[in-house]
Amino acid sequence: MTALAHFFAISCYIGSVAIAATPFARPVRAPVRLLCLVLGAGVIAHAAGLVAYWIGASVAPLTGLGPALSFASLLIAVTLLIVELTAREVTLTLVAAPLAAITAIIAVSLGLRPGTGAEGVRGVWLFSHIALSFAGMATFATAAAAGALYLVERRELKSRRFGAVFRVFPPLATLDRVNHLAAIVSWLALTVGIVLAATYSVAYQQLNLAQLVWGTVAWGCVSWIALGRVLSGWQARRAALYSSVSFVAVVLLYVAFRMSLPGSGQFL
Repeated sequence: MTALAHFFAISCYIGSVAIAATPFARPVRAPVRLLCLVLGAGVIAHAAGLVAYWIGASVAPLTGLGPALSFASLLIAVTLLIVELTAREVTLTLVAAPLAAITAIIAVSLGLRPGTGAEGVRGVWLFSHIALSFAGMATFATAAAAGALYLVERRELKSRRFGAVFRVFPPLATLDRVNHLAAIVSWLALTVGIVLAATYSVAYQQLNLAQLVWGTVAWGCVSWIALGRVLSGWQARRAALYSSVSFVAVVLLYVAFRMSLPGSGQFL
């Protein structure tokens, strides 16, 4: 059940990319309704697969590298679906859906094996920290995707090439608004997640240096963007550029830690 659900979800995520790319191949209206149906079907299947895993393993899919990555993939897809339904456009799918699909593929390839969990108040504390941190990273990915699309469309407009990008992409103001809101939500979620992680480490004397460094860097990047927009009045282009570059840097840092800590069974 779990494996089949993941296969179906990954197929839907990849299919949504093909649907989103349709207006680039021929001059048709963006198929928002069809894309949301396919993406929604993938999200439902993915969630059902993780629920089946939870029931079978008797532990939430938040510990163990495979289950944690699968949960992160689901959050990216859910965030994308919410944004596409709200904005009524499809271009963000071109960036975010492949990220959700690749993350799910890696999760399945590594195996959905549970890691070390906790029970009672300690378990709720730990899972709340992990869930909020993943939610923060999912919205960070959304901000980065919107920023990347903003930069592409702005470049096309400045070069006066009014082709498929100009016809299909949403207005720059819409991409800027998605980038702005996603950065704020990401900062709020990661801030609470980091606080819960720090207090958990102190209360139960569990400190993972790699997790601490990576989490601090991710929070610092999001804080830089969110506070820069709110307090320093960053222009849209600057925020879009920093969102895209900083997210890539955070992902590369994660990969570097994973390569240096191959035996870890946790998300990091």
